[in-house]
Amino acid sequence: MTDASPLPQALEKRNEPLTLRIFQSLWGMSQLPFEGGPEWSVAEKVDRIAAGGFDGIDIGWTPDLPCEEAVERARAAGLDYGLVCFPRSVERFREQVATFRALDPAPIYLNMQPIPKVFSAEEGAALLSEWIWTAEDAGFRTLVETHRDRMTTDLRFTLTLMDLVPEMRMVADLSHFVVGQEFAWPVDGEDQALVRRVLERSDMFHGRVASREQVQIAVGWEHHRQWLDLFLGWWEEGFRGWRQRSGPDDELIFVTELGPPWYAITGPDGKELSDRWDDALALQRHVRGIWERLESAVAAG
Repeated sequence: MTDASPLPQALEKRNEPLTLRIFQSLWGMSQLPFEGGPEWSVAEKVDRIAAGGFDGIDIGWTPDLPCEEAVERARAAGLDYGLVCFPRSVERFREQVATFRALDPAPIYLNMQPIPKVFSAEEGAALLSEWIWTAEDAGFRTLVETHRDRMTTDLRFTLTLMDLVPEMRMVADLSHFVVGQEFAWPVDGEDQALVRRVLERSDMFHGRVASREQVQIAVGWEHHRQWLDLFLGWWEEGFRGWRQRSGPDDELIFVTELGPPWYAITGPDGKELSDRWDDALALQRHVRGIWERLESAVAAG
């Protein structure tokens, strides 16, 4: 039965023009600064996210992250936030949604990374449908992320799930497919067509650049330029398609999500070889540039 209680203010329909909003991942701020020294506090991370021109914070709801403090800090900084959650069972997810609904302010989206790695797409589709219904019945904008070590780890299996669950909207983290499927270079027409099917269902994007061997590469190194250009092209195609199917009040969310040292390439001392915060700011600039070009093209008619 639908809960008839009023939705939290953050869940009410916004009356804004078609817009891009770029969030920074809180998890992506782990083990910073690059130069060494004590890790930035939650307050310092949120301050840097706000000062860096981001529109909000992406918070993974896990026991090892200071989630509730991050929500409080986001509110104090005037930043919106969204949540990444990791459903395992229907009953447990219902409990989590009740927790999320009680947050003040409420998250503006729930991004699900489905944990069960099922053998049958029909079994996975049944779980996804129930989770999506549960979250959307509570008033949340709900999406499902493409991610390794999740139900969506395989590109073709994910496309089958998408066919079985037509209401499922996607978070396209294409880095996982590039390295997980080990796309050859140049990416051939068949693989491009499969990626395009994901883009056509994606209302949110995660910003990370991968190669066929490494899930996260430095975006400023010239020998990585071919992979950066590949991802920029995919994002532009995805943005263009989203704009064509969206209404004037809709928001496209892009999250820069560069992971800490176990994601990034490291040297013999275990430290990263590039400044992850600088790379996040560079990705933000690239993505805003894509959006501005699309806006200019529309204005020019």
